[in-house]
Amino acid sequence: MEGFKWEYAPAPEAKDHAKLKTQYDLFINGKFVKPNSKKYFDTHSPSTLEKLAEVAEANAKDVDSAVTAAKLAYDKVWKKMPAKERSKYIFRIARVMQERARELAVIESMDGGKPIRESRDFDVPTAANHFFYYAGWADKLDYAFPNKKPKSLGVAAQIIPWNFPLLMAAWKIAPALATGNTVVLKPAESTPLTALKLAEIIQDCDLPPGVVNIINGFGNTGAAMVAHPHVNKIAFTGSTDVGKIIQKAIAGTNKKITLELGGKAANIVFDDAPIDQAVEGIVNGIFFNQGHVCCAGSRLFVQENVAEVVIRKLKERMETLIVGDPLDKNTDIGAINSKEQLDKINSYLEIGRAEGLELFQTSGSIPSKGYYCKPTLFIGAAQSNRVVQEEIFGPVLTIQTFRTIEEVIEKANNIPYGLSAGVWTDKGSKIFNLTSKLRAGVIWANTYNKFDPTSPFGGYKESGFGREGGLHGLAPYLTF
Repeated sequence: MEGFKWEYAPAPEAKDHAKLKTQYDLFINGKFVKPNSKKYFDTHSPSTLEKLAEVAEANAKDVDSAVTAAKLAYDKVWKKMPAKERSKYIFRIARVMQERARELAVIESMDGGKPIRESRDFDVPTAANHFFYYAGWADKLDYAFPNKKPKSLGVAAQIIPWNFPLLMAAWKIAPALATGNTVVLKPAESTPLTALKLAEIIQDCDLPPGVVNIINGFGNTGAAMVAHPHVNKIAFTGSTDVGKIIQKAIAGTNKKITLELGGKAANIVFDDAPIDQAVEGIVNGIFFNQGHVCCAGSRLFVQENVAEVVIRKLKERMETLIVGDPLDKNTDIGAINSKEQLDKINSYLEIGRAEGLELFQTSGSIPSKGYYCKPTLFIGAAQSNRVVQEEIFGPVLTIQTFRTIEEVIEKANNIPYGLSAGVWTDKGSKIFNLTSKLRAGVIWANTYNKFDPTSPFGGYKESGFGREGGLHGLAPYLTF
């Protein structure tokens, strides 16, 4: 059966129920309003290259309007509202997201390129679950932080990336609302549509005007949000370089900040690991999401005496992966989000070749139209290789071997990032030993990429600071 690959008949998800406008304005003070800039930009499907919609671009005046609306809503309505009433609004948003889950999943896959299975089975349900979870905390903050008298901050400026547009919005909006803050959110310019659908849901849920404002734009829009004097809290998920710029911009102010930045996670397989389970976890950790998660397990460390069998099984499993239309339910790996991102990935493939690494790519075909990349291995990598040290953000996995626990801990930690890691072994004592010594914010044991609203998420070093999710995710939106 080696090399065998099933041929599946196409199983496309219908998209006629996903209602998209041809043009989207800014969502400010409970209404969609024309941009002061009078500018719009196009958003395209990375899988078909078709234009999906025109989206308003916010300038500094638009940012000021959104922040002013958020501050007024905070002062006049939201901070004065009984917590149990705020909870009802958050819960209502979660319920309507569930009702519109199918539409949200299809739009997420159309706009972002990720497989419909991921959007349908993970992104949208987990986003709704965050609203459910934090709805439950809204009236229990005194119990969450006993003897501390928690108080809300004011206006939260939130900037999110393109890899998990709806989920990142939920991660940030839900705890902010639960703690009594108001929000100005900017989605990534390449994936704005599910955030704008969320704005429609918020409107339908009768959330008081100005409590959540959603505006779109590029780096200058985000910079205006960060610099606005009435912004009390900044939450940013994105690149380490931009995170450093934001830190410098708010130096000397009293603005609170959380940063969830880049990652280059180590996935460590010991010789006593359940090998088949580990191979599936490796594939899930890097390929099923196109490598488009900061916590993707993009550095694989395999104990030397099982390296040959792990690599062989990994190659065999990779050959079964289907790269193609994100809306086809058979697809394992969808489209890369943009031409710029695909160009970056391809440049790292050339860097790896130039560094003399053995490159393996699957033999299957990829669509001729759209932005696609075959799942890729770099075998025989070393710590000094750029493809090991630098975040690629694509379906590219580097493989290194190790002999001892001490060696792999040193190699895994010898990197600027510290967001996540994975450990595969049959020994619980080995797991606990590594979790105490790996400098990573999230460590999975005998699994990978498992998320839950009740669990905190965040990093060390250049992967940022602060936590989102769980009880820990409330604290950055409070003062004590």
